[in-house]
Amino acid sequence: MKKFMDQDFLLSTETAKTLYHEHAAVMPVLDYHCHINPEEIAKDRQFDNITQLWLGGDHYKWRQMRSNGVDEYYITGDAPDFEKFKKWAETLGKAIGNPLYHWSHLELQRYFGYEGTLNADTAEEVWNLCNEKLHTPEMSVRNIIKQSNVTLICTTDDPVDSLQWHKQLAADDSFDVQVLPAWRPDKAMNIEAPGYLDYLAQLETASGISIHSFADLKEALKNRMAFFNEMGCRASDHALEYVMYVPADDAELETIFAKRLSGGTIEREEELKFKTAFMIFVGKEYHKLGWAMQLHYGTHRSVNDLMFAKLGPDTGFDCINTYSSTKEMAAFLNALNKTDELPKTIIYSLNPADNAGIGTVLGCFQGPEVRGKIQQGSAWWFNDHKTGMTEQMTSLANLGLLANFIGMLTDSRSFLSYTRHEYFRRILCDLLGKWVENGEYPADMKVLGEMVRDISYRNAVNYFGFDLSI
Repeated sequence: MKKFMDQDFLLSTETAKTLYHEHAAVMPVLDYHCHINPEEIAKDRQFDNITQLWLGGDHYKWRQMRSNGVDEYYITGDAPDFEKFKKWAETLGKAIGNPLYHWSHLELQRYFGYEGTLNADTAEEVWNLCNEKLHTPEMSVRNIIKQSNVTLICTTDDPVDSLQWHKQLAADDSFDVQVLPAWRPDKAMNIEAPGYLDYLAQLETASGISIHSFADLKEALKNRMAFFNEMGCRASDHALEYVMYVPADDAELETIFAKRLSGGTIEREEELKFKTAFMIFVGKEYHKLGWAMQLHYGTHRSVNDLMFAKLGPDTGFDCINTYSSTKEMAAFLNALNKTDELPKTIIYSLNPADNAGIGTVLGCFQGPEVRGKIQQGSAWWFNDHKTGMTEQMTSLANLGLLANFIGMLTDSRSFLSYTRHEYFRRILCDLLGKWVENGEYPADMKVLGEMVRDISYRNAVNYFGFDLSI
């Protein structure tokens, strides 16, 4: 029997162990998509206790606590932090097979030196150990980032954001980790949203451009893109229901936009036409700027009306949407490609059934500008577990070139989530090791080692064009 989560955790062959320890483990971390708060980095926040750090905004953990029958008072309510932590510890002890069990224990091992297991019986011991360490200087936000060997972080930012914390960090010579903005224009696209007109007013203020037409909206967005580009932005991100393609001419689009400006209700067909035009517009702009376009889709959001009314969005009540259309996704990419304005694009679906469809679309639009111009994103959200990652990488290998894959991202709000890169790298090395030891690929450790280093770090540096030494 193997020891619980020892140095060879998830590494089932000698080849996998060599690839991980000699190649994957030594590479830095590039977190090109996350949801951490740049203000907390700028201010070098120090957390008071492990509950603040672990449970403050982690809807992954909240969902599991609800599944364990924990009252909302101990999840998002006003329960004392220690009581919340105890409820999480009780839940975690039952989470066999769930990635949260591995992530949580990797974090306890790497950041707190705790080699035991967290459950109801050890909750107080772990609480005291973690909190004692959290009060030391080495566990400030910046020092957590540094000890995680992170070289660059891309946050997720709205076009109206002033990026004041990014400016402050860029001017701070005492912190050498790059913290760059990433462009997330969902609010500018979601024409059907109740607060859309209020958002346009914010965009007018930020851009200095009055918005009376769709053409005006485009100019305002171009103004803000130029600002983001000056601040080092190299990537966009979009949360889509699915990758749609419902074309319309300029006159019809202006009519739809005017209708919304006057307070009219947008029909579903009008919404899809507007969003298609919006995405084609921004895609062409990304191509000009050299940005990568990230498309996240396949989510059915806030499905529990009762809890949405109590807690709002992003609180753990989203699920996989089974609808997707490879045909429409291909048509959207083709609309950009036929005028040679298709940007680097990363496609993520929350539905693992889409792996093969994405894998076949990739090969239709690759180009010489950068290796792997069109990427399938790493297994995302409900799929970032051992099975999901293995299936995504296996499908990508079957249908494309795994060696050009840009690898893992945290997609997290937690400063301890960098261990997810270790988790991913171990799974990657185990997958490759099995293929080698099964005679499916030669045991050429030079080639394999370079491949692992590329997927772990270097491919992403080259793909985004970040100014980093590799």
